[in-house]
Amino acid sequence: MKGTRLNNPEPTLPISGNPDGSRGLQAVLQIKDFRCLWIGQIFSQLADKFYIVLMVYLIDQHLLLQAGKSDALAGVASAIHLDISTRAQVITLLATGIFVANTIPAMLLGTVAGVWSDRWPKRPVMVASNALRAAMVLLAPFCLIPGPIWLGLPWGYWGLVLMTLLESILTQFFAPSEQASIPLLVPSEQLLAANSLYQATSMGATIVGFALGEPILRSLHELASRVGMNGGEFILLPLCYGLAAVSLLKIQLREPVRSSTETSVWEEIGEGLMVLRRVPTVRGAMLHLVLLYSLLAALYVLALQLAALISSLGPSGFGMLLAMSGIGMAFGAVVIAQIGHRFSRRRLTAGGLGTITWSLVLLSQIKGSLGFTLTFCGVLGIGAALVAIPAQTTIQEDTPEAERGRVFGLQNNLINIALSLPLVLAGTLVSSIGLKPVLILLAVLAAMAALLERPWKRC
Repeated sequence: MKGTRLNNPEPTLPISGNPDGSRGLQAVLQIKDFRCLWIGQIFSQLADKFYIVLMVYLIDQHLLLQAGKSDALAGVASAIHLDISTRAQVITLLATGIFVANTIPAMLLGTVAGVWSDRWPKRPVMVASNALRAAMVLLAPFCLIPGPIWLGLPWGYWGLVLMTLLESILTQFFAPSEQASIPLLVPSEQLLAANSLYQATSMGATIVGFALGEPILRSLHELASRVGMNGGEFILLPLCYGLAAVSLLKIQLREPVRSSTETSVWEEIGEGLMVLRRVPTVRGAMLHLVLLYSLLAALYVLALQLAALISSLGPSGFGMLLAMSGIGMAFGAVVIAQIGHRFSRRRLTAGGLGTITWSLVLLSQIKGSLGFTLTFCGVLGIGAALVAIPAQTTIQEDTPEAERGRVFGLQNNLINIALSLPLVLAGTLVSSIGLKPVLILLAVLAAMAALLERPWKRC
Protein backbone atom coordinates (compact mmCIF):
# COMPACT_ATOMS: atom_id res chain seq x y z
CA MET A 1 0.00 0.00 0.00
CA LYS A 2 1.14 3.50 -0.79
CA GLY A 3 1.13 6.69 1.18
CA THR A 4 3.66 8.66 3.12
CA ARG A 5 2.28 8.23 6.61
CA LEU A 6 1.64 4.52 6.34
CA ASN A 7 5.05 3.68 4.92
CA ASN A 8 7.30 5.97 6.94
CA PRO A 9 8.12 6.27 10.62
CA GLU A 10 6.51 9.09 12.50
CA PRO A 11 8.28 12.46 12.29
CA THR A 12 11.24 12.82 14.63
CA LEU A 13 11.16 16.60 14.81
CA PRO A 14 8.95 18.20 17.47
CA ILE A 15 5.88 20.03 16.28
CA SER A 16 3.43 22.41 17.87
CA GLY A 17 1.70 21.10 20.99
CA ASN A 18 4.68 18.92 21.85
CA PRO A 19 7.71 21.23 21.79
CA ASP A 20 10.16 18.80 23.37
CA GLY A 21 9.23 15.98 20.99
CA SER A 22 8.75 13.53 23.88
CA ARG A 23 6.90 10.30 23.20
CA GLY A 24 5.61 7.21 24.98
CA LEU A 25 2.97 6.60 27.61
CA GLN A 26 4.32 9.04 30.17
CA ALA A 27 4.41 11.88 27.65
CA VAL A 28 0.91 11.35 26.33
CA LEU A 29 -0.55 11.04 29.84
CA GLN A 30 0.87 14.45 30.69
CA ILE A 31 -1.71 15.98 28.34
CA LYS A 32 -4.50 16.85 30.79
CA ASP A 33 -7.40 16.81 28.33
CA PHE A 34 -6.33 13.49 26.82
CA ARG A 35 -5.96 12.07 30.34
CA CYS A 36 -9.58 13.02 31.07
CA LEU A 37 -10.69 11.43 27.78
CA TRP A 38 -8.75 8.27 28.62
CA ILE A 39 -10.24 8.03 32.13
CA GLY A 40 -13.69 8.50 30.60
CA GLN A 41 -12.92 5.67 28.18
CA ILE A 42 -11.90 3.35 31.02
CA PHE A 43 -15.13 3.84 32.97
CA SER A 44 -17.30 3.76 29.85
CA GLN A 45 -15.74 0.53 28.55
CA LEU A 46 -15.93 -1.11 31.97
CA ALA A 47 -19.60 -0.14 32.15
CA ASP A 48 -20.27 -1.65 28.71
CA LYS A 49 -18.78 -4.99 29.81
CA PHE A 50 -20.45 -4.90 33.25
CA TYR A 51 -23.75 -4.20 31.48
CA ILE A 52 -23.67 -7.51 29.60
CA VAL A 53 -22.66 -9.37 32.77
CA LEU A 54 -25.51 -7.70 34.70
CA MET A 55 -28.08 -8.71 32.07
CA VAL A 56 -27.00 -12.37 32.28
CA TYR A 57 -26.94 -12.13 36.11
CA LEU A 58 -30.51 -10.80 36.19
CA ILE A 59 -31.72 -13.49 33.80
CA ASP A 60 -30.08 -16.17 35.94
CA GLN A 61 -31.10 -14.88 39.38
CA HIS A 62 -34.55 -13.40 38.72
CA LEU A 63 -36.19 -13.65 35.29
CA LEU A 64 -35.51 -17.35 34.77
CA LEU A 65 -37.54 -18.10 37.91
CA GLN A 66 -40.45 -16.04 36.54
CA ALA A 67 -40.28 -17.64 33.10
CA GLY A 68 -40.78 -21.20 34.25
CA LYS A 69 -41.38 -23.66 31.42
CA SER A 70 -42.24 -21.82 28.22
CA ASP A 71 -43.65 -23.48 25.11
CA ALA A 72 -42.65 -20.40 23.12
CA LEU A 73 -39.06 -20.71 24.30
CA ALA A 74 -39.04 -24.39 23.45
CA GLY A 75 -40.36 -23.56 19.98
CA VAL A 76 -37.59 -21.04 19.35
CA ALA A 77 -34.95 -23.50 20.55
CA SER A 78 -36.38 -26.21 18.28
CA ALA A 79 -36.33 -23.85 15.28
CA ILE A 80 -32.61 -23.17 15.70
CA HIS A 81 -31.85 -26.79 16.71
CA LEU A 82 -30.75 -25.84 20.24
CA ASP A 83 -31.11 -28.14 23.23
CA ILE A 84 -32.49 -26.31 26.29
CA SER A 85 -32.79 -29.28 28.61
CA THR A 86 -30.47 -27.68 31.18
CA ARG A 87 -30.62 -24.39 33.06
CA ALA A 88 -27.35 -23.17 31.47
CA GLN A 89 -28.74 -23.77 27.97
CA VAL A 90 -31.89 -21.77 28.74
CA ILE A 91 -29.80 -18.90 30.09
CA THR A 92 -27.66 -19.02 26.95
CA LEU A 93 -30.74 -18.75 24.73
CA LEU A 94 -32.17 -15.82 26.69
CA ALA A 95 -28.78 -14.08 26.80
CA THR A 96 -28.59 -14.41 23.01
CA GLY A 97 -31.54 -12.04 22.77
CA ILE A 98 -29.54 -9.49 24.78
CA PHE A 99 -26.49 -9.98 22.54
CA VAL A 100 -28.58 -9.50 19.39
CA ALA A 101 -30.18 -6.32 20.78
CA ASN A 102 -26.70 -5.02 21.58
CA THR A 103 -25.33 -5.85 18.12
CA ILE A 104 -28.10 -4.63 15.77
CA PRO A 105 -27.54 -0.87 16.33
CA ALA A 106 -23.78 -1.37 15.94
CA MET A 107 -24.31 -2.96 12.53
CA LEU A 108 -27.01 -0.61 11.25
CA LEU A 109 -26.47 2.81 12.85
CA GLY A 110 -22.70 3.25 13.13
CA THR A 111 -22.28 5.25 9.92
CA VAL A 112 -25.37 7.42 10.52
CA ALA A 113 -24.24 8.16 14.07
CA GLY A 114 -20.80 9.04 12.70
CA VAL A 115 -22.32 11.67 10.40
CA TRP A 116 -24.16 13.29 13.31
CA SER A 117 -21.00 13.24 15.43
CA ASP A 118 -19.41 15.38 12.69
CA ARG A 119 -22.34 17.81 12.85
CA TRP A 120 -22.59 18.06 16.65
CA PRO A 121 -19.94 19.23 19.17
CA LYS A 122 -18.11 16.14 20.33
CA ARG A 123 -17.76 16.78 24.06
CA PRO A 124 -21.51 17.29 24.67
CA VAL A 125 -22.23 14.13 22.63
CA MET A 126 -19.81 12.07 24.74
CA VAL A 127 -21.02 13.50 28.05
CA ALA A 128 -24.72 13.17 27.16
CA SER A 129 -24.39 9.59 25.88
CA ASN A 130 -22.78 8.45 29.14
CA ALA A 131 -25.16 10.46 31.34
CA LEU A 132 -28.20 9.07 29.50
CA ARG A 133 -26.89 5.51 29.80
CA ALA A 134 -26.32 6.07 33.53
CA ALA A 135 -29.92 7.23 33.89
CA MET A 136 -31.33 4.43 31.74
CA VAL A 137 -29.75 1.57 33.70
CA LEU A 138 -31.51 2.89 36.80
CA LEU A 139 -34.66 1.43 35.21
CA ALA A 140 -33.29 -2.13 35.36
CA PRO A 141 -34.74 -2.93 38.83
CA PHE A 142 -38.25 -2.15 37.57
CA CYS A 143 -37.89 -4.94 35.02
CA LEU A 144 -37.79 -7.45 37.87
CA ILE A 145 -41.30 -6.57 39.07
CA PRO A 146 -43.61 -9.54 38.36
CA GLY A 147 -46.09 -8.83 35.61
CA PRO A 148 -47.67 -10.18 32.44
CA ILE A 149 -46.11 -12.86 30.27
CA TRP A 150 -45.42 -11.80 26.67
CA LEU A 151 -44.60 -14.43 24.05
CA GLY A 152 -43.98 -16.95 26.81
CA LEU A 153 -41.50 -14.75 28.72
CA PRO A 154 -41.82 -12.24 31.58
CA TRP A 155 -42.43 -8.65 30.45
CA GLY A 156 -39.24 -7.69 32.33
CA TYR A 157 -37.10 -9.71 29.93
CA TRP A 158 -38.46 -7.72 26.99
CA GLY A 159 -37.86 -4.57 29.01
CA LEU A 160 -34.19 -5.51 29.34
CA VAL A 161 -33.97 -6.25 25.61
CA LEU A 162 -35.44 -2.82 24.80
CA MET A 163 -33.12 -1.13 27.29
CA THR A 164 -30.14 -2.90 25.73
CA LEU A 165 -31.21 -1.71 22.28
CA LEU A 166 -31.37 1.91 23.49
CA GLU A 167 -28.07 1.61 25.35
CA SER A 168 -26.39 0.34 22.19
CA ILE A 169 -27.85 3.21 20.12
CA LEU A 170 -26.31 5.72 22.55
CA THR A 171 -23.00 3.87 22.34
CA GLN A 172 -22.96 4.32 18.55
CA PHE A 173 -22.96 8.09 19.03
CA PHE A 174 -20.28 7.96 21.73
CA ALA A 175 -17.74 5.80 19.87
CA PRO A 176 -17.06 7.93 16.74
CA SER A 177 -17.03 11.15 18.77
CA GLU A 178 -14.48 9.62 21.13
CA GLN A 179 -12.21 8.39 18.33
CA ALA A 180 -12.45 11.69 16.44
CA SER A 181 -11.51 13.62 19.61
CA ILE A 182 -8.11 11.95 20.04
CA PRO A 183 -6.37 13.76 17.12
CA LEU A 184 -7.80 17.06 18.40
CA LEU A 185 -6.17 16.57 21.81
CA VAL A 186 -2.90 14.81 20.95
CA PRO A 187 -0.01 16.04 18.73
CA SER A 188 0.38 13.87 15.64
CA GLU A 189 3.72 12.35 16.70
CA GLN A 190 2.07 11.08 19.92
CA LEU A 191 -0.96 9.49 18.25
CA LEU A 192 0.69 6.06 18.13
CA ALA A 193 1.25 6.15 21.90
CA ALA A 194 -2.28 7.46 22.52
CA ASN A 195 -3.87 4.67 20.44
CA SER A 196 -1.62 2.11 22.10
CA LEU A 197 -2.84 3.26 25.50
CA TYR A 198 -6.44 3.06 24.31
CA GLN A 199 -5.90 -0.46 22.95
CA ALA A 200 -4.26 -1.62 26.18
CA THR A 201 -7.01 -0.23 28.41
CA SER A 202 -9.71 -1.58 26.07
CA MET A 203 -8.29 -5.07 26.44
CA GLY A 204 -7.89 -4.56 30.17
CA ALA A 205 -11.51 -3.43 30.50
CA THR A 206 -12.64 -6.49 28.53
CA ILE A 207 -10.69 -8.87 30.77
CA VAL A 208 -11.68 -7.16 34.03
CA GLY A 209 -15.28 -6.59 32.97
CA PHE A 210 -16.02 -10.15 31.89
CA ALA A 211 -13.78 -11.96 34.39
CA LEU A 212 -14.65 -9.95 37.51
CA GLY A 213 -18.09 -8.60 36.61
CA GLU A 214 -20.14 -11.31 38.29
CA PRO A 215 -18.03 -11.48 41.52
CA ILE A 216 -18.27 -7.67 41.82
CA LEU A 217 -22.05 -7.73 41.32
CA ARG A 218 -22.48 -10.49 43.91
CA SER A 219 -20.23 -8.64 46.38
CA LEU A 220 -22.26 -5.42 45.98
CA HIS A 221 -25.48 -7.38 46.47
CA GLU A 222 -24.17 -8.97 49.69
CA LEU A 223 -22.78 -5.67 51.04
CA ALA A 224 -26.12 -3.94 50.48
CA SER A 225 -27.96 -6.85 52.12
CA ARG A 226 -25.85 -6.52 55.26
CA VAL A 227 -27.08 -2.97 55.80
CA GLY A 228 -30.68 -3.92 55.08
CA MET A 229 -30.84 -2.81 51.45
CA ASN A 230 -31.74 -4.70 48.31
CA GLY A 231 -30.34 -4.19 44.83
CA GLY A 232 -26.72 -3.38 45.59
CA GLU A 233 -25.79 -4.84 42.21
CA PHE A 234 -27.56 -1.95 40.47
CA ILE A 235 -25.10 0.62 41.85
CA LEU A 236 -22.18 -0.39 39.62
CA LEU A 237 -23.38 0.69 36.16
CA PRO A 238 -24.69 4.17 37.04
CA LEU A 239 -21.46 4.76 38.97
CA CYS A 240 -19.22 3.80 36.01
CA TYR A 241 -21.22 5.68 33.37
CA GLY A 242 -21.54 8.67 35.73
CA LEU A 243 -17.79 8.82 36.41
CA ALA A 244 -17.17 8.63 32.65
CA ALA A 245 -19.51 11.60 32.07
CA VAL A 246 -17.84 13.65 34.84
CA SER A 247 -14.35 12.96 33.47
CA LEU A 248 -15.36 13.86 29.90
CA LEU A 249 -16.99 17.05 31.15
CA LYS A 250 -13.56 18.33 32.17
CA ILE A 251 -12.17 18.21 28.62
CA GLN A 252 -11.43 21.46 26.83
CA LEU A 253 -12.01 20.43 23.22
CA ARG A 254 -11.37 23.09 20.61
CA GLU A 255 -13.34 22.31 17.47
CA PRO A 256 -13.73 24.50 14.40
CA VAL A 257 -17.07 26.26 14.13
CA ARG A 258 -19.29 24.30 11.75
CA SER A 259 -21.60 26.12 9.42
CA SER A 260 -25.11 24.79 8.93
CA THR A 261 -25.46 22.40 6.03
CA GLU A 262 -28.31 21.32 3.84
CA THR A 263 -26.51 18.15 2.83
CA SER A 264 -28.52 15.05 3.70
CA VAL A 265 -27.23 12.33 5.99
CA TRP A 266 -27.02 9.89 3.09
CA GLU A 267 -24.96 12.33 1.03
CA GLU A 268 -22.55 12.71 3.94
CA ILE A 269 -22.31 8.94 4.26
CA GLY A 270 -21.35 8.92 0.59
CA GLU A 271 -18.69 11.54 1.33
CA GLY A 272 -17.30 9.26 4.03
CA LEU A 273 -17.05 6.45 1.48
CA MET A 274 -15.30 8.85 -0.88
CA VAL A 275 -12.60 9.37 1.75
CA LEU A 276 -11.78 5.67 1.47
CA ARG A 277 -11.68 5.97 -2.30
CA ARG A 278 -9.41 9.01 -2.54
CA VAL A 279 -7.09 8.33 0.44
CA PRO A 280 -5.30 4.99 -0.13
CA THR A 281 -3.71 4.94 3.34
CA VAL A 282 -7.10 5.21 5.07
CA ARG A 283 -8.57 2.55 2.78
CA GLY A 284 -5.67 0.18 3.43
CA ALA A 285 -5.79 0.72 7.20
CA MET A 286 -9.53 0.06 7.20
CA LEU A 287 -8.99 -3.20 5.31
CA HIS A 288 -6.37 -4.21 7.87
CA LEU A 289 -8.84 -3.64 10.72
CA VAL A 290 -11.62 -5.57 8.96
CA LEU A 291 -9.26 -8.50 8.31
CA LEU A 292 -7.96 -8.44 11.86
CA TYR A 293 -11.38 -8.41 13.51
CA SER A 294 -12.57 -11.15 11.16
CA LEU A 295 -9.67 -13.31 12.32
CA LEU A 296 -10.36 -12.50 15.97
CA ALA A 297 -14.07 -13.28 15.57
CA ALA A 298 -13.21 -16.65 14.06
CA LEU A 299 -10.88 -17.23 17.01
CA TYR A 300 -13.85 -16.84 19.40
CA VAL A 301 -15.40 -19.95 17.83
CA LEU A 302 -12.14 -21.84 17.44
CA ALA A 303 -11.25 -21.21 21.10
CA LEU A 304 -14.14 -23.50 22.08
CA GLN A 305 -12.66 -26.28 19.96
CA LEU A 306 -9.10 -25.67 21.18
CA ALA A 307 -10.23 -25.66 24.82
CA ALA A 308 -12.18 -28.89 24.29
CA LEU A 309 -8.92 -30.63 23.30
CA ILE A 310 -7.29 -29.69 26.62
CA SER A 311 -8.31 -32.17 29.31
CA SER A 312 -7.60 -29.77 32.17
CA LEU A 313 -9.69 -27.00 30.59
CA GLY A 314 -12.67 -28.28 28.60
CA PRO A 315 -15.01 -26.27 26.34
CA SER A 316 -16.29 -24.07 29.15
CA GLY A 317 -12.75 -22.83 29.75
CA PHE A 318 -12.45 -21.14 26.35
CA GLY A 319 -12.56 -17.76 28.10
CA MET A 320 -9.07 -18.38 29.46
CA LEU A 321 -7.72 -18.61 25.90
CA LEU A 322 -9.49 -15.39 24.89
CA ALA A 323 -8.26 -13.66 28.03
CA MET A 324 -4.70 -14.70 27.16
CA SER A 325 -5.11 -13.15 23.71
CA GLY A 326 -6.34 -9.99 25.39
CA ILE A 327 -3.31 -9.95 27.68
CA GLY A 328 -1.08 -10.33 24.61
CA MET A 329 -2.81 -7.39 22.92
CA ALA A 330 -2.41 -5.23 26.02
CA PHE A 331 1.27 -6.13 26.29
CA GLY A 332 1.83 -5.43 22.59
CA ALA A 333 0.07 -2.10 22.94
CA VAL A 334 2.36 -1.01 25.78
CA VAL A 335 5.47 -1.98 23.79
CA ILE A 336 4.25 -0.12 20.68
CA ALA A 337 3.52 2.96 22.78
CA GLN A 338 7.14 3.06 23.95
CA ILE A 339 9.12 2.10 20.82
CA GLY A 340 6.63 1.84 17.95
CA HIS A 341 7.59 5.26 16.52
CA ARG A 342 11.00 3.84 15.57
CA PHE A 343 9.50 1.57 12.92
CA SER A 344 7.50 2.19 9.77
CA ARG A 345 3.78 1.49 9.96
CA ARG A 346 4.06 -0.91 7.03
CA ARG A 347 6.66 -3.07 8.77
CA LEU A 348 4.74 -3.06 12.03
CA THR A 349 1.64 -4.25 10.17
CA ALA A 350 3.53 -6.90 8.22
CA GLY A 351 5.22 -8.06 11.43
CA GLY A 352 1.87 -8.31 13.18
CA LEU A 353 0.27 -10.30 10.35
CA GLY A 354 3.32 -12.56 10.23
CA THR A 355 3.08 -13.15 13.97
CA ILE A 356 -0.60 -14.04 13.64
CA THR A 357 0.24 -16.45 10.79
CA TRP A 358 2.96 -18.17 12.82
CA SER A 359 0.70 -18.44 15.88
CA LEU A 360 -2.22 -19.95 13.94
CA VAL A 361 0.05 -22.54 12.28
CA LEU A 362 1.52 -23.59 15.63
CA LEU A 363 -1.92 -23.72 17.25
CA SER A 364 -3.00 -26.12 14.51
CA GLN A 365 -0.01 -28.39 15.17
CA ILE A 366 0.28 -28.32 18.98
CA LYS A 367 -3.18 -29.19 20.28
CA GLY A 368 -4.08 -30.46 23.73
CA SER A 369 -1.28 -28.71 25.64
CA LEU A 370 -2.51 -26.00 27.99
CA GLY A 371 0.86 -24.25 28.31
CA PHE A 372 1.60 -24.10 24.57
CA THR A 373 -1.96 -23.11 23.65
CA LEU A 374 -2.00 -20.24 26.17
CA THR A 375 1.43 -19.09 25.00
CA PHE A 376 0.54 -18.94 21.34
CA CYS A 377 -2.81 -17.28 22.07
CA GLY A 378 -0.83 -14.60 23.87
CA VAL A 379 1.62 -14.26 20.96
CA LEU A 380 -1.33 -13.98 18.58
CA GLY A 381 -2.64 -11.11 20.71
CA ILE A 382 0.71 -9.31 20.38
CA GLY A 383 0.46 -9.67 16.59
CA ALA A 384 -3.08 -8.26 16.67
CA ALA A 385 -1.82 -5.16 18.51
CA LEU A 386 0.88 -4.66 15.85
CA VAL A 387 -1.86 -4.54 13.21
CA ALA A 388 -4.62 -2.65 15.01
CA ILE A 389 -2.71 0.29 16.51
CA PRO A 390 -0.83 1.48 13.38
CA ALA A 391 -4.03 1.11 11.35
CA GLN A 392 -6.10 3.15 13.82
CA THR A 393 -3.39 5.82 14.00
CA THR A 394 -3.22 6.08 10.21
CA ILE A 395 -6.99 6.56 9.94
CA GLN A 396 -6.87 9.33 12.54
CA GLU A 397 -3.95 11.10 10.87
CA ASP A 398 -4.99 10.87 7.24
CA THR A 399 -8.75 11.44 7.51
CA PRO A 400 -9.75 15.12 7.06
CA GLU A 401 -10.86 16.54 10.43
CA ALA A 402 -14.32 17.52 9.16
CA GLU A 403 -15.01 13.92 8.04
CA ARG A 404 -13.54 11.91 10.92
CA GLY A 405 -16.84 11.19 12.63
CA ARG A 406 -18.47 9.65 9.56
CA VAL A 407 -15.31 7.66 8.74
CA PHE A 408 -15.14 6.30 12.30
CA GLY A 409 -18.85 5.52 12.14
CA LEU A 410 -18.25 3.59 8.91
CA GLN A 411 -15.33 1.87 10.62
CA ASN A 412 -17.58 0.76 13.49
CA ASN A 413 -20.08 -0.62 10.96
CA LEU A 414 -17.46 -2.60 9.07
CA ILE A 415 -15.82 -3.93 12.23
CA ASN A 416 -19.12 -5.09 13.69
CA ILE A 417 -19.93 -6.89 10.45
CA ALA A 418 -16.41 -8.36 10.50
CA LEU A 419 -17.07 -9.58 14.04
CA SER A 420 -20.43 -11.15 13.15
CA LEU A 421 -20.10 -13.03 9.85
CA PRO A 422 -16.98 -15.10 10.74
CA LEU A 423 -18.75 -16.37 13.87
CA VAL A 424 -21.14 -18.25 11.61
CA LEU A 425 -18.66 -19.17 8.88
CA ALA A 426 -15.96 -20.46 11.24
CA GLY A 427 -18.39 -22.72 13.08
CA THR A 428 -19.72 -24.12 9.80
CA LEU A 429 -16.24 -24.74 8.42
CA VAL A 430 -15.04 -26.47 11.60
CA SER A 431 -18.08 -28.76 11.46
CA SER A 432 -17.44 -29.67 7.81
CA ILE A 433 -13.62 -29.82 7.43
CA GLY A 434 -12.26 -29.82 10.98
CA LEU A 435 -10.28 -27.50 13.26
CA LYS A 436 -6.79 -27.89 11.78
CA PRO A 437 -7.70 -27.00 8.16
CA VAL A 438 -9.61 -23.91 9.35
CA LEU A 439 -6.61 -22.70 11.38
CA ILE A 440 -4.34 -23.24 8.37
CA LEU A 441 -6.81 -21.39 6.10
CA LEU A 442 -6.82 -18.40 8.45
CA ALA A 443 -3.03 -18.51 8.60
CA VAL A 444 -2.85 -18.41 4.79
CA LEU A 445 -5.11 -15.35 4.68
CA ALA A 446 -2.94 -13.56 7.26
CA ALA A 447 0.26 -14.53 5.40
CA MET A 448 -1.10 -13.21 2.08
CA ALA A 449 -2.01 -9.90 3.73
CA ALA A 450 1.50 -9.69 5.24
CA LEU A 451 3.13 -10.28 1.83
CA LEU A 452 0.97 -7.56 0.24
CA GLU A 453 2.68 -5.09 2.57
CA ARG A 454 6.05 -5.94 0.91
CA PRO A 455 8.02 -5.43 4.14
CA TRP A 456 11.29 -6.28 2.35
CA LYS A 457 11.13 -3.01 0.42
CA ARG A 458 12.84 0.03 1.89
CA CYS A 459 10.41 2.56 3.29
